Amino acid sequence: MAPLLEAEVHSSLLSFLRERGKSNWPHHLTMARIISRALRLQRPALIQTGSPVTQYCLSYLTPALLSDTPVLLVVPKSVQQHLLQVEIPQLQEWLQTHKEIRTVDRWLEGFGGLMLTSPQAWLADRLENLGHFPQNILTVIDRADDLEEWARECLSAAIEDWHWDDLVQSYPRHADFIRDVRVQLTKAIFARPKNPYGCYLIEDAETESLRRLLSTLATQSSLIPSFARFWHRWQTKGQMMWASIDRDSRHFTLHVAPIEVASVLSQVWEQQPVVLIGSFLDSDKNAPVYRQQLGLGDLLCLKFLPNRQNEYIQLYVPERFPLPNTPEFQGALMQEVRTLVRYCDRTKKLIVVLVEDVPLKARVGATMAAEFGSRVRVEKTTPAENGILVSGWQFWCDNQERFPTPQLLIVATLPIPSLENPLVAGRVAYYKRQRQDWFRLYLLPTALREIQRAVMPLRESQGIVTLLDNRVNYRSYGDRVLTALEPYARINYLDPSWFDPKSV
Repeated sequence: MAPLLEAEVHSSLLSFLRERGKSNWPHHLTMARIISRALRLQRPALIQTGSPVTQYCLSYLTPALLSDTPVLLVVPKSVQQHLLQVEIPQLQEWLQTHKEIRTVDRWLEGFGGLMLTSPQAWLADRLENLGHFPQNILTVIDRADDLEEWARECLSAAIEDWHWDDLVQSYPRHADFIRDVRVQLTKAIFARPKNPYGCYLIEDAETESLRRLLSTLATQSSLIPSFARFWHRWQTKGQMMWASIDRDSRHFTLHVAPIEVASVLSQVWEQQPVVLIGSFLDSDKNAPVYRQQLGLGDLLCLKFLPNRQNEYIQLYVPERFPLPNTPEFQGALMQEVRTLVRYCDRTKKLIVVLVEDVPLKARVGATMAAEFGSRVRVEKTTPAENGILVSGWQFWCDNQERFPTPQLLIVATLPIPSLENPLVAGRVAYYKRQRQDWFRLYLLPTALREIQRAVMPLRESQGIVTLLDNRVNYRSYGDRVLTALEPYARINYLDPSWFDPKSV
């Protein structure tokens, strides 16, 4: 006999879906049973949904609302608003439950309901031992695709330009020493050649004077908070330091952050059972790379795949297209984008062009604007319904829920992190020092996650994805990329019928 909670959740959610017609995601009941089991047994799990949160959130909200135990839900604030304003009220009304719902940054004594908090608040509590949330409470973390980056941000520290003035005021006797160090760093950083990323790794030789300064001040008295946090992080093993700069104002910000977070997070997972939910976490069902990056041990892993009947994309991959590192690529890219936009104009729907290279992105935006006018926007969240959005991968993945579903997504190059980016180069250097396969463990998994997330909105409408990076045909990892895009209907030529408004 099925345990009581699993049976109640299954019956209630099935009735709700039938009544409200919310059956666009076929895995609701399976996922709800898994989370019900995790609640009952206090066991961890990892779930890859392959879908946006608005499609699958009912699967964890139903067991959370029907359970007689407290549940902590860790989700970004933007998702919290959607759950609180749309999903939870409708579901509670149907279930006739009165479980208390709170949105706070610390646990309330004696609370037995569903508590929502942000990843930043929860991670800060766990990583800094603040004691704001009790242990042994089942914790559901949604949008776990970004968990590694959230943790790295929580473990990072920065010295802003104005922090130096605070330091001078706090240590007037060392004012000249502080100013000299600041001047030395400024000269060294701004002597670097320009790069499109606006940041530079800081070498050990450049930080020797800063190390002497902070060491001297720390032995005499407590450092002011900004420098104390920076100094503490800097002294921790496995850190990377870089500067982000504004050349116009000649201001810079120093950053320090851990290269890997697995060693720290591994201690967090021991404190409570956790259910991790994300759209795409790993190309493998058992998520070995993702678990290694986050320090996760053995746990139940589940991966849902898009439905081949109604969630496929139409994939156009032209053959003999110039490779991205050839002189012919940019011209061919511009011509192909113009042709595709003209074909798609008949549908009067959004077109998205993904270009990660910063200078090339600007050139594509300018060229398209010259021909298509104000319809073209470069990384703006206000395009027209039939607009043309030119953006990088991160901007599109962060903001895609704000846009209408595009009919055409043009991918200029695969989202493989560029070694020209100093921060990427720093992480690759770390993998090399550890004698690890940096491409298989870092660059390729990152690319596969990004491309799956990017095409996700187009699956609902069987939209068109154009992949102009011919490395998928000539590199050994090309098959991995194409597998990540499944299901799809693939052609290597432009089929005008794909762009016929009657077929959209």
